[in-house]
Amino acid sequence: MTALSYLQSDDLFYLNVFLKLLLGLLAIVLVINKSGKGNLAPTSAIDQVQNYVLGGIIGGIIYSPAISILQFAAVLAIWASLIIGLRRLKTKNHSIKRFIDGAPVVLIKHGVLDVEACRKAKITANEVAFKLRREGVYHIRDVKRAVFEQNGELIIVLRGEENPKYPVITDGIVQTSVLDDVDRTEEWLAEELQKMGYESAADIFLAEYASGELKLVPYNSTVQEKE
Repeated sequence: MTALSYLQSDDLFYLNVFLKLLLGLLAIVLVINKSGKGNLAPTSAIDQVQNYVLGGIIGGIIYSPAISILQFAAVLAIWASLIIGLRRLKTKNHSIKRFIDGAPVVLIKHGVLDVEACRKAKITANEVAFKLRREGVYHIRDVKRAVFEQNGELIIVLRGEENPKYPVITDGIVQTSVLDDVDRTEEWLAEELQKMGYESAADIFLAEYASGELKLVPYNSTVQEKE
């Protein structure tokens, strides 16, 4: 009897389960560390799907004696490679990121609810009202901007809110809807970037507009903001 066959025997069932669980735990740690996500909490639809798939892999295999430890390790390796590879693709290609994760949808602008945007986001009027009430908002006219994020959260900026920060550039992409909210144009943004020594928005990791000022975090800097 080979060592592998011995591990697969009924006498070592619990050891077999333990080893599979250990492999599953190591795979999770590997994905968290290599993908740079920090945890498995879903922030988009694809994150939720990957968690479901992982649960199906571990839950459906660990108790099956027909699946060897090597086969289980191979399945986990394929899963980890797909997740890590997909995350790297998303960071390098904005089109792939938008296709996989989708994009935030502006539901309310200057106190006006965009019905067509609600339909696009597949969110009902009752859900909008519930999310507003949960944030302590009872009148749409009080909302300057409400964005429905990919993870289902509704981010709200109220009228008269002091010094809110508006992300006008994220991951090198200009957020035109945000520029419209702060009464600025893409031409204005391009001029400001050139004054600060940057060729285009593609050089900027994050740019926030607050209190009439543009604050930047370029890709070549991790701690310094250039004003």
